[in-house]
Amino acid sequence: MSADHSYGSDQHLSGAAGESSAAPPISSTAEISLTDVRKSFGATRALDGCTFSASLGEIHAIVGGNGSGKSTLAKVMSGVLPVDSGQVSVINHTPATPHGARAAGIATVFQEVLVADECSVVDNLYLGADHLWSKTLPMRAKIREARVMMRKLAAVDIDVEAPAGNLPLSIKQWITIGRALLWQPKVLILDESSAALDLDSTERLFTKMRELRDQGSAVLIITHRIAELIRISDRATVLRDGRDVGILGAGEITEKNLLALMTGRSEPPHVPDAVAREVRRQDVILKTTKLRLWPSAEPVDFALHKGEIVGIVGLDGQGQSDFVTALAGVSRAVENLPRVRDAANGFTEISGLTDATVNGVSYVSGDRKREGIFANLSIFENLLMPLLRRTALAGKLAVIDWASLTAAFDWEAERLSVRMAERSNSITSLSGGNQQKVLIGRAFALNPSILILNDPARGVDVGAKADLYKHLIAFAERGKSVVYLSSEIEEFVGFATRVIVFRNGSIFDEFSGDAIEPAGILEAMFGQERGTRHGSDDGAPETTSNQPRVEGMIPGSAGLPPWMRDQRRASHAPDRGTGV
Repeated sequence: MSADHSYGSDQHLSGAAGESSAAPPISSTAEISLTDVRKSFGATRALDGCTFSASLGEIHAIVGGNGSGKSTLAKVMSGVLPVDSGQVSVINHTPATPHGARAAGIATVFQEVLVADECSVVDNLYLGADHLWSKTLPMRAKIREARVMMRKLAAVDIDVEAPAGNLPLSIKQWITIGRALLWQPKVLILDESSAALDLDSTERLFTKMRELRDQGSAVLIITHRIAELIRISDRATVLRDGRDVGILGAGEITEKNLLALMTGRSEPPHVPDAVAREVRRQDVILKTTKLRLWPSAEPVDFALHKGEIVGIVGLDGQGQSDFVTALAGVSRAVENLPRVRDAANGFTEISGLTDATVNGVSYVSGDRKREGIFANLSIFENLLMPLLRRTALAGKLAVIDWASLTAAFDWEAERLSVRMAERSNSITSLSGGNQQKVLIGRAFALNPSILILNDPARGVDVGAKADLYKHLIAFAERGKSVVYLSSEIEEFVGFATRVIVFRNGSIFDEFSGDAIEPAGILEAMFGQERGTRHGSDDGAPETTSNQPRVEGMIPGSAGLPPWMRDQRRASHAPDRGTGV
């Protein structure tokens, strides 16, 4: 990195308030070209004759199911992995190392959130920027620029001199994105970089992506969020089983076309019908009374009934993650504890993970690297770790019941469609999405009464999501219960029986029945009071918002981000063709 780069400057980080103009015409010459690339890991063929091309000045999506080779392709272009055969050219370079790729102008944000927890935010941002005997910038300048950068990206003020390990996953994600942007890349590769971001954060990322594209850089995005890539991509290449199976232009990028290429079937995977799920309220199985997540937050009163799937949602840092981890015994609230129904049909406080597990509560984290996988163990061991003691034979001798464990592994791996070569392979040999499936299988294998899932579908493809929804609905229909936090509110339609919105560390609004629809939930996330909390048929009166009336402001749009206000304004605009 040259010493004259200006990091975090207003010119470098500023973005348009709304969407930029259409992409410039794509060059007929591909500055990024991979031809017949093959890469294997033992018996697993991650890339099997894959061909890919992209041009500067475009946003190009790389799409495919879990294990289709997307992340391997990104690592090949980033110089992390050498190819077994084939040709690789990225802006006239064949990256052999990450350092060589970076010197050529290629920056990559990898699927795993690579942050050194013990180091400060500013040190993480400038990781690799300094030479052994020289500094890129004085520390005082780095701190100043880091504050500017994180404020523009994350939209919050962060103590950049504090350790990064205490920050939420979404802020860590912004650190990795900011680190890549510091290099002012000609090619930016984003591998599931929006997976840990909420809706408003994703819009800021999109603004930056469009800005880079319009400045002549290539942005390659890997994501399972199909709705996002439809909006942001100029072209899309679809991978299946390590091969490229189709390229779609901007007008052809639709969910139907993408799923057809991803699955090889003309019919898309079955997803829950967009009809409100209703269950008869049964016994309460988990509850909180005056639980206070933060010292300044309002107390939370919550009851989970048997047979329910309760969706939890909120913007980053609004307390929803603190709530689900408190329910699971992973963290403790400031005041009071959750209580779960025990074997004696009473209620027992959950003061830690042991209390939760003993009373049938299983937890799945979306941060698989830090809170999920055992990276040095096999796929088999990762999935069945909690069952080793439960299935042991011969009393205190604790002889492992391999037959029982093998049967449990085969059942969970098959029904969750975990793509792997050998069960004895390291968990890290799997794609990120398949690692997440193993964690979900681990939770199911415990046969819990309550499943608490903290953004479990992060990095999981659309087909696997549909299968997960099906399994969770069947789980609830057996009289068991689910608490499901997600950053993708579309997931809740036809799946959740209730959706609870968190703001400022407590429950802000609740939706059930036919009131579960993305637009209303999104407005509540940004502080718009819905008034009716249980659908349109419960007779609840509409309440008026306390937001002040602003001339020229669409009713109900105060407090929303600019992109949402623009959408609401467009929907309220008169039809010019009718003369109204």
